[in-house]
Amino acid sequence: MPELRGLLRNPQLDPRTKRAALEDLLAGGDELLRNFLLVLVDKNRAGQLEEIAREFERLAGRHEGVVHAELTTAVELSDADAKELLQQIERASGQKIMATRSVDPDLIGGIVLQVGSQRLDASVRGRLERLRRELATA
Repeated sequence: MPELRGLLRNPQLDPRTKRAALEDLLAGGDELLRNFLLVLVDKNRAGQLEEIAREFERLAGRHEGVVHAELTTAVELSDADAKELLQQIERASGQKIMATRSVDPDLIGGIVLQVGSQRLDASVRGRLERLRRELATA
């Protein structure tokens, strides 16, 4: 919700105003979630909610044996092709992969898989760059 994001991230709004808005919005909702969000507002951390949610998902995934990755391809893959590719990666790695997908036409062809700080570059652009470096050092 862009409106809620704007409300929580607005440094000019008084925390009491943010708190009142959240209490109205979450009235009758899950008490634990409501209290957590109110603590974020009280500690002036409400603007970091999205980062907190991403980190929570990452930690929960790790606990469940799921690895989050970013798959970049030169062209848009069909859902079936992406699913098959991710299944191949899962078989090779022995881990469950949850991937976000993006397209970068500059790759020319192939894929780039980013998992945390590890990067597998199997793109045409990456191969050309490695070849250029080899020729420059030869």
